[in-house]
Parts: sequence; structure tokens; C-alpha cells
Amino acid sequence: MKTVMMKMVTIKKSKMNNVISQTCKNLIALCSTTVVLLMSLQVQAADKLTIGITLQPYYSYVKAVVGDKAEVLPLVDEGFNPHNYQPQPNDLRRLKQMDVIVVNAIGHDDFALKVIKAANRDDLIVIKANKDVPLLPAIGQSVGDGAVNPHTFVGLSTTIQKVYTIATELSKIDPDNARTYRKNARKYATEFRKMKRQAMLTLGDLDTSGMLVATTHNAYGYILQEFGVDVAAVIEPAHGVEPSASQLQETIEKIRASKIDVLFYELNMPSRYVETIEAATGVQLYRFSHMTHGAYEESKVAVEMKSNLATLVEAMKFAAKRSLADTAAIAPSTIHASINKQQGS
Repeated sequence: MKTVMMKMVTIKKSKMNNVISQTCKNLIALCSTTVVLLMSLQVQAADKLTIGITLQPYYSYVKAVVGDKAEVLPLVDEGFNPHNYQPQPNDLRRLKQMDVIVVNAIGHDDFALKVIKAANRDDLIVIKANKDVPLLPAIGQSVGDGAVNPHTFVGLSTTIQKVYTIATELSKIDPDNARTYRKNARKYATEFRKMKRQAMLTLGDLDTSGMLVATTHNAYGYILQEFGVDVAAVIEPAHGVEPSASQLQETIEKIRASKIDVLFYELNMPSRYVETIEAATGVQLYRFSHMTHGAYEESKVAVEMKSNLATLVEAMKFAAKRSLADTAAIAPSTIHASINKQQGS
């Protein structure tokens, strides 16, 4: 009996040891798999490009193109004013982390060009997003010869061209992900083409041929030209420079003489002289997003472009309605003048 009991105990111990042994093997295998996975992820992270950007719109563009295939790193924390920002030591530290940086390079991010020059990095690849964009001349009383409008990020067609340029240049640098970059760029471009088409359909056959607008500064020409809207006056004498009292008065007189319908001004920037112009001329005010304020978000450009298009459509409808009202008011006096002329003869 004792022998049987001992055999049973031995068998139980053997089974328990086997279970423990198998459990340990499973744990070791699991740990090994986890370590390998973590190492693989670390290698993948190390292999990813770090792409720098200088302005909020470029965060949206680059993020849309690369998805999760690269890291996107702003050169400067959100909340800065690109009009008067001065480079800081932290900018150089961030630049050291970047393999590539995407720049506007025609104004508005001049601070970044200074940082890039100071870094003296031969290995840093600089992508100039506007290199294939047809540029508009800058407008303003104090604008120098040859100056261009740097606000290409406010336009639809210019946005599409820049996204294609970014995708093409990144594909050269990172050919393994080139297919993804080009596919994502086409998808993003389609979204903006649909936006423009919808706005055009909303306007329909509306006659806005006589629409005249003024802008607080030289920012909205790219989006306005796509809808056939001419800028008759720019209030700021140069980019980010408020007009003097005499310059403001000159602009008010021009708005009155030209019968300008609409004044576009910037959504997130206070313009102390706008209310003065409105009171003096009766011009209708509409606010556009400049897209260079607030958080860095992938959806920022798409969301704010939709808002700008809705604002533009509203302004164009207002101008068309005012034009019809003016025509209706002029018509009776024209008829009376014609009758009087006939009677006089």
C-alpha cells in the first residue's frame, strides 16, 4: 500500500514539474517575443524620418502625406506670431532632431531660414514647398519691387501643388514609402478639389463680375483669384505693418471712390482700424482664417479652408445682391433721363 501511495505521489510531482516547466517555457517564449517586438518597434522608430515644419499649414500637409510613416516635428511651439518671431536657442535644439525640414521660403517663415543658416548643417534636407507654385506679387503701399505674396497656404490650387511637391521630394528621400506618400497626396488633393467644386456649385450662375473687395493685408489673393475676385485695395502698407493715419484716410477715400463692397480681415488678429473703415465707408466686413494661428493639427487646413470658402460664398452672394439693388435703383433714373432727352428734342 505504501509503495502504491509513493508511486502516486511521484507521478503527481512529475506532472506538476512538467506543468511548471511548460509554464516557464511559455513565459520565456512570451518574454522573448515581447523583447523582439519592442526591439523591432525601436528599430522602426529609429528608421523613420523626422520631418520639421515651420508653420501650422505645413503640419497639416506633411502629416496628411506621411501618415504614420514619419514623425512630424514643429520647429516652434504653437502660439507664436510669425510676423515678429525671433529665433530662440530651443529652435536650434529641435532642428538637430530633424532629417528634413519643409519651409515656405518666400516670406512668413524667415525666422526659420535664419535658424537653418545658423545650424550650419550640410546633412539637413530643406524642401521648399513653393518651388513649383505660380506666385502672385505682393500688394501694399510700402511693398518693395519684386516682393511676392507669401500666403500660398490660403489658396486651394496652391495648397494642392505644395502637397504634391512635398510628396515628390519625400519620395526621393524615402523611396520605400514613396507609394504611400503619393497615394496620400492624391487623396488630400481630391478633398480640396471637391471643396472648390462644391463652392462653385453653391454660387451657381450668380453674377459677381462687378464685385470689388479690399483686404486688411496681402493674404487672400490666392483664394480670391480662383473665384475671379479682384482685390482693389490693401490696407496695410506692408505685411504686418499697420497703416498711418494718412494712409488709413487714403484707403477710406479709395474705398468710397471705388465703391468697394467687401472688406476681408483676419480672423485671429485684432485690427484696430477695421471698425474705423466700416463706420466711414459702410463696407461689409468678413473674416478669413489665416491658418497660421492655434494648434498644430492634421485637420487644421481642411477645416479652416472649408470655413473660408463658406465665408467667401457668403460675401459673393452679398456683393451680387447689392449689385442688383444698385442696378434697380439706377434703372428708373436712367429711363427718366432718356424720356426727358426725347421730349427735349
